[in-house]
Amino acid sequence: MALRPPPSRRPARFLALATVSALALAACSSGGSAGSNSAAGSNYPTGTITMVVPFSAGGPTDTVARLVAEPMSKTLGQQIIVQNVEGAGGTLGAGEVAKAKNDGYKILMHHIGMSTAPALYSNLAFKPLESFQTIGLVTEVPMTIISKKDLAPANFKELVEYVKANKEKVTYANAGIGSASQLCGLLIEKALGVDLTEVPYKGTGPAMTDLVGGQVDFMCDQTTNTTAQIKPGKVKAYAVTTATRVKSLPDIPTTTEEGMPDLKVGVWHGLYAPAGTSEAVVKKLTDALAAALKDPKVIEKMADLGTAPEAADQINPAAHTAKLKAQLDLWTPVIKAAGVKAA
Repeated sequence: MALRPPPSRRPARFLALATVSALALAACSSGGSAGSNSAAGSNYPTGTITMVVPFSAGGPTDTVARLVAEPMSKTLGQQIIVQNVEGAGGTLGAGEVAKAKNDGYKILMHHIGMSTAPALYSNLAFKPLESFQTIGLVTEVPMTIISKKDLAPANFKELVEYVKANKEKVTYANAGIGSASQLCGLLIEKALGVDLTEVPYKGTGPAMTDLVGGQVDFMCDQTTNTTAQIKPGKVKAYAVTTATRVKSLPDIPTTTEEGMPDLKVGVWHGLYAPAGTSEAVVKKLTDALAAALKDPKVIEKMADLGTAPEAADQINPAAHTAKLKAQLDLWTPVIKAAGVKAA
C-alpha cells in the first residue's frame, strides 16, 4: 500500500486547489467579491423593485414617486412598486431603506426632509451622507400658502394681518415634524413674528382633507398637492414661495412680490439607495431616472402640478450629494434657532 506523503510534503497542486477553495468559500460567506457584485450589477434587475415613500399615500412626495416609477419600470424591465412607510416625519421609512440590503431592490424617494432630520432628531437611526447612496435629483417643487375656502382674508396682505391679529386661535396644518409643510410654517412664523398653533398630521394627504373640510385654517404645501384643490376653488390660494410665478398658477403672486422675499422655499426631491450599493446598479437606476424625467407624459404631468424635472446635469449622484450637503448646512441653523425638536 502506498503511503500518503505527510502534510508538509503534499503536492503543490493540492495546496493550490485548497487555497482557491478557501478563498471561494470566504467570498461566498462575505456576500461576494467586487467581481461578483459587478456581475450581479450587470444582471440587475431580475425582480421587483420597491420604492419607499416615507409619507402617506396621496401626498406630494408620493405623487412624484408614482410619476417616475412607471417609466423607470419600463426602462429597467422590471416593475417598481411604491410603498408608503409613513411616520416620524419621514424618518421611519428612510431608516428602513438605510438598513435594507444594498442590492438595488429597495430604494427611497425623499424630499427636503432628508436635510432637516439631523437637526430635528437627537437619536436619528441614519446619517444622510453616510447611510445612503445618492442616485439623482428629481424635481424641486414650489410651495403655496393656502387656506380653507371660507377664511376671511381675500389676499396675502390681509392674511398676514389676520394671522397677526388672531395668532392665539388661528390653526396651521402640517404633515408632521420635519415635513416640508412644517418647515414652511417655521419660515412663516419667522417672517410674521408669531408663534402659530400647529396641527400636525401623518402626511399632507390627511392635512389637505381637513383643510378642504374647514377643520383647520391654513397651511403651506407643495403645488403637487395643492394645485388640484386650488383650481376648482376648494381652497383659497394667497402666494407661492418662489421668486417667480408658477406657470400653472399664473394668477397667484409670489411672496417676493408681496414684500416677503425671505419667505422662500422649494421642496427638492431625490432618489436614494442604501450605502454600499454597487456602481453598476446605481448607474442603471440613474439612467432609468434620467429617462423617466425626459418622458413627455411626466413633463406634462409635472407642469400641471406646478413643477418640472430637474435639469439633466442634476440627475446624477454627484449633483445630488452636493445638494444634500448644501441643504444640511442651510437648514440646521434655521431649525436650531427655532428651537424645534422632534419628540
